[in-house]
Amino acid sequence: MSEAKFSPGQIVATPAALEAFRASGESPLPFLERHLAGDWGELSPEDIHENELSLQRGWRILSCYRLSTGVKFWVITEGDRSATTFLLPEE
Repeated sequence: MSEAKFSPGQIVATPAALEAFRASGESPLPFLERHLAGDWGELSPEDIHENELSLQRGWRILSCYRLSTGVKFWVITEGDRSATTFLLPEE
């Protein structure tokens, strides 16, 4: 794993996100590692810039990834770094 750029705090997932991982057979761990290393996944240049500012200023950090099944999900770390949540965009 690359060096983590921030602490994830408590790691949690919504039931829908857990089901999506179960259905794909994939583990959340590689995606968490990407998130912590600053690989934000499928974000616009504007959102990538926002994340870079968030690292400096202690704001919320968002990553967007896709499972092999095509299901898109978000990983969000709170501004105070107390928690990181896996969830689906529609939640």
